[in-house]
Amino acid sequence: MEQRIYAVPVWRETPFFTARERAALAFTEAVTAIGVAGVPDDVYEETRRRFSETELVNLTMAVIVINGWNRLAVTFRTPPGSYEPSAAKRG
Repeated sequence: MEQRIYAVPVWRETPFFTARERAALAFTEAVTAIGVAGVPDDVYEETRRRFSETELVNLTMAVIVINGWNRLAVTFRTPPGSYEPSAAKRG
């Protein structure tokens, strides 16, 4: 499992991901960089083949939320790894 997490940045070059996971990763990259070229038709069609309509909506919303949090963190110069849960949440 840990190996797969470390391999995400080079997912195209590794054998660790299923066709469904590869479709999700390609779709995620396309949605994240949507201002460059939109979501290419081949990426969209492959993702539609691998995911139901509901799953595709859920995947898209997850990508949007993560991208939103990343944009907030970058904008406000939040150092990576600096988050610490409050004492109430820890325990």
